[in-house]
Amino acid sequence: MSTRRLRSEDYNDYSSTEATPDGSPPEGINSFASPSSYQRFGESNGTTWFQTLIHLVKGNIGTGLLGLPLAVKNAGIVLGPLSLLVMGIAAVHCMGILVKCAHHFCNKYQRPFVDYGDAVMYGLEASPSAWLRTHAIWGRYVVGFFLILTQLGFCCVYFVFLADNLKQVISAANGTTNDCHSNKTTVLTPTMDSRLFILSLLPFLVLLVYIQNLKFLSIFSMLANLAMLSSLLMINWYIITGIPDPSNLPLVAGWKTYPLFFGTAIFAFEGIGVVLPLENKMKNPRHFPMILYVGMAIVTILYISLGTLGYLRFGASIQASITLNLPDCWLYQSVKLLYSIGIFFTYALQFYVPAEIIVPGAVSQVSERWALWVNLLLRTCLVCVTCLLAILIPRLDIVISLVGSVSSSALALIIPPLLEITTYYSDGLHPVTIAKDILISVLGFAGFVVGTYESLWALATPPISNTTSALVQ
Repeated sequence: MSTRRLRSEDYNDYSSTEATPDGSPPEGINSFASPSSYQRFGESNGTTWFQTLIHLVKGNIGTGLLGLPLAVKNAGIVLGPLSLLVMGIAAVHCMGILVKCAHHFCNKYQRPFVDYGDAVMYGLEASPSAWLRTHAIWGRYVVGFFLILTQLGFCCVYFVFLADNLKQVISAANGTTNDCHSNKTTVLTPTMDSRLFILSLLPFLVLLVYIQNLKFLSIFSMLANLAMLSSLLMINWYIITGIPDPSNLPLVAGWKTYPLFFGTAIFAFEGIGVVLPLENKMKNPRHFPMILYVGMAIVTILYISLGTLGYLRFGASIQASITLNLPDCWLYQSVKLLYSIGIFFTYALQFYVPAEIIVPGAVSQVSERWALWVNLLLRTCLVCVTCLLAILIPRLDIVISLVGSVSSSALALIIPPLLEITTYYSDGLHPVTIAKDILISVLGFAGFVVGTYESLWALATPPISNTTSALVQ
């Protein structure tokens, strides 16, 4: 969503304002007087609770989901699912904190809508520290920076995911059969390096991001949803019909790999950026808290089940994306292609956020004659940056863990608890609440530091290929 649009003085968003869509004030307009009576009135043509629930679930499902079986391997068959549950609870709690603080500032400043960056800025302005109040604007800049970093990181992951799956499909094309029950060794046809696959995707993704109309992009989003849903159903069916004896799997993995689990898991759970925009566009935003908890419960159950069952199914041979472990038959090759099509179209949606933060400011500095060319040039450069980073780090598991540790942990775990402290400290926070918020932030920061270090260390270490072991069962 365009930050320029949200900050425009004439922007009318009725999801949280005192005016109804027809311009007349609703009954109880003075309910803004206190946070306890604060209400969000919604817009007549806004999304229903079911549509919002679907958007929330979709906003948390992507390539991170397919990497969770490897994450469980990095934690252990018992510690992994338990850690996913704890992390899911913490992530959802932080989403609730963000919504609560946004409501507080909407009430306090009579604003129709407060985004993540504004909430952090207002939170710093309300802090007891004079230095933080003076530098409050940096709160918005920090959130904007991490949002850009996270979304472009997602785009890098998409490049690597698409290249890995396309390479495997093409390499195994000669050995692809109609028998999906046997998983014998397949002789892969030599093909070009995965970096060349990444580079070959560049022109197609550049053309895709030239589409700037969200309504038109929604068509591609629907296609992506259908493709990914079909793929997930077939992946889960294959997993549950062939789980071997899990007695040889470690209950708890080594401590050196646990930070990689953290990075992958928090990458998967990082959907906090879509929370406020989804609530803002609801027909009845008062239902959003229940939708948030129901939707994230569904997401958490899906994460734990696929991560655990995927690791049980493939064991030590699990790869960075579970699609890479599927047998070389036409049915499951089509699954890889279907999910890849979904990820391809989702690239444009993930790219939309950083583009709407960066491009409008640059375009406003040039004349109208050059506006279109500057717009297209910046979009091309941003796609090229994500492509270059994907070429430099062509290992899907490391890219996911690194993006999760560096940026997702900041947005999902570190900032929201600190925001609650600065927002409500002057009103008198209970010491238990302060201790809880500090604990979540400290754990998030520890995951940020250790996860980033281990991801960079793993990146510097030559990978051990497990392709053969993945194909021999």
